[in-house]
Amino acid sequence: MSSSISDMPACIARLFIYPVKSCAGVEVQEAVLTETGLDLDRAWMVVDDQGRFVTQRQLPRMALVRPQMKYSEVVLRAPGMLALHLQIDAVEQPAKVRIWNDEVSAYDMGAVAAQWFTDFLGQKLRLVRFDPEQRRLSSLRWTGGVEALNQFSDGFPLLVTSQASLDGLNDRLVAAGHGAVGIERFRPNIVLAGLQAHEEDRLEDICIAAAEEVQLQPVKPCPRCPIPNIDPATAEVSPQVLETLRGYRSNEIVQGAATFGMNAIVLRGVEQTLRVGQSFTARWRPD
Repeated sequence: MSSSISDMPACIARLFIYPVKSCAGVEVQEAVLTETGLDLDRAWMVVDDQGRFVTQRQLPRMALVRPQMKYSEVVLRAPGMLALHLQIDAVEQPAKVRIWNDEVSAYDMGAVAAQWFTDFLGQKLRLVRFDPEQRRLSSLRWTGGVEALNQFSDGFPLLVTSQASLDGLNDRLVAAGHGAVGIERFRPNIVLAGLQAHEEDRLEDICIAAAEEVQLQPVKPCPRCPIPNIDPATAEVSPQVLETLRGYRSNEIVQGAATFGMNAIVLRGVEQTLRVGQSFTARWRPD
């Protein structure tokens, strides 16, 4: 890597999975890499009575639904609610649901889960599990023709950010009289140390030391929707984060949207385990 790399060791600093799309994440010390990203990431999704996905964009209180990973289940907790236990290996009837422009096969998680989300979020909702037989592809335009699979992520298997990028944003927020924010607002899977701010934008690939080398390819800058404006601790919404980002992170590649982090695909290393502290090397994208 070039001489512009920071003095910090180039390594994985943090790992996150998001079992239920748009609910809180779970920070982990290790995670198995699959074709669709980290194991159990966005495996479940909340849908409305038309089978269309819902997120914090419409329902900010989804941020308060906090998963806990156990051996054979995911336990969901939310203020004022009894815990909801989801068996990892259990589903109910098949369903068809929509995420963005894709209609995909899924499995409904039953009446108890549906009532739990309906009661907490205040409208008729159901919970579904991604059908592992479904092949939902990332945009071939951005992957260069590589068939990269997703579950219920917005469009790509992984989101990669760096600690330095967050530090740079927080410097600007504090200078403007606002409070610093956590990386949780940006919902990354992999947070890298050892880069300078937004150098992840310029990486051709990321090779991670594991039992067998893992190779990831950043393919698309991540345009940010309003979710980073939502405080994950309170679900309160304020505009400062996106307003600040727009001041220095407008990207013409994605129609001028403010970007933070890179969507990435898996080129090599499926079934390998990623761990916090693992070193990585990378090549710069040709100018």
